Amino acid sequence: MSLTPTQTPPFNAAQAIRLARETLEIEASAVQGLSLRVGEAFAQAVERILQVQGRVVVMGMGKSGHIGRKMVATLASTGTAAMFVHPAEASHGDLGMIKPVDLVLAISNSGESDELTAILPVLKRLGVPLIAMTGKPGSTLGRHADVVLDSGVEKEACPLNLAPTASTTAQLALGDALAVALLDARGFRAEDFARSHPGGALGRKLLTHVGDVMRAGDAAPRVLPDAGFSALMREMSAKGLGATAIVDAQQRVLGIFTDGDLRRLMEQGVDLRERSAQQLMHPNPVTIRVDALAVEAAELMELRRITSVLVVDVEGRLCGALNSNDLMRAKVI
Repeated sequence: MSLTPTQTPPFNAAQAIRLARETLEIEASAVQGLSLRVGEAFAQAVERILQVQGRVVVMGMGKSGHIGRKMVATLASTGTAAMFVHPAEASHGDLGMIKPVDLVLAISNSGESDELTAILPVLKRLGVPLIAMTGKPGSTLGRHADVVLDSGVEKEACPLNLAPTASTTAQLALGDALAVALLDARGFRAEDFARSHPGGALGRKLLTHVGDVMRAGDAAPRVLPDAGFSALMREMSAKGLGATAIVDAQQRVLGIFTDGDLRRLMEQGVDLRERSAQQLMHPNPVTIRVDALAVEAAELMELRRITSVLVVDVEGRLCGALNSNDLMRAKVI
């Protein structure tokens, strides 16, 4: 029985699973094949991009264009200034966005995309370096390029061998390889990545310092060594941290007194009313520098199994205090 164009054959679960596995195997093989072909041309492409004073302009039509936009996003977030220009729009004015100080990375599996090949002579006249990423190095695009990155695949994962599947996966992987090689060559660090992602979790962890989230000034509980038990408790209650620092006249931290210390001393039957802060304090408390990352404070508190920590400067003077709730509010933990 034949099917009309509007009819759909019955769903075959086994067939769907088989095709999924075949697709993954074909695309994995395509990426593996790329690794065997990465060589001098790849190194030349990285070196050319490192020398660019302007931006890397990525161009591509159709599915290659979608891959190109992802490449731009990855490059830009890893230290390489990049932008996407649509080849068809380039012929209608957007070519003016490309300057002689830029470099063009053109993506086309066939290397014969009309929209791309039409602007190649203009790019040559501008003196803009051209890197081609194509499955056909001998194509028009390949012949015009200064450097050719071979992204060819044996076959597409599409059963009809028509829809770009393995070829776009190969392009995506090769673009990622470029970005990784470039960030390494630039000495790009996690802190640099965080600066371009300030709204994300990584940005908060790598850009937020203790000084940004601590309780500073009068909000940081502190008493002098000769303060009595009543003054000690008033300061702890008023500041709501469950602890208070004991500091000398120069604000250097001498010790700490916490809710936990209070419970232990009461269980021991100690007469607290006759004791000074210096007699009750726990000396040499855990502290963290004001310029440390907030995530370091979180790790310190987890390691020492404490819920609050005093913040000091390089000379050990009290700058503030912070607890796990402060870090949670800052979304560091």
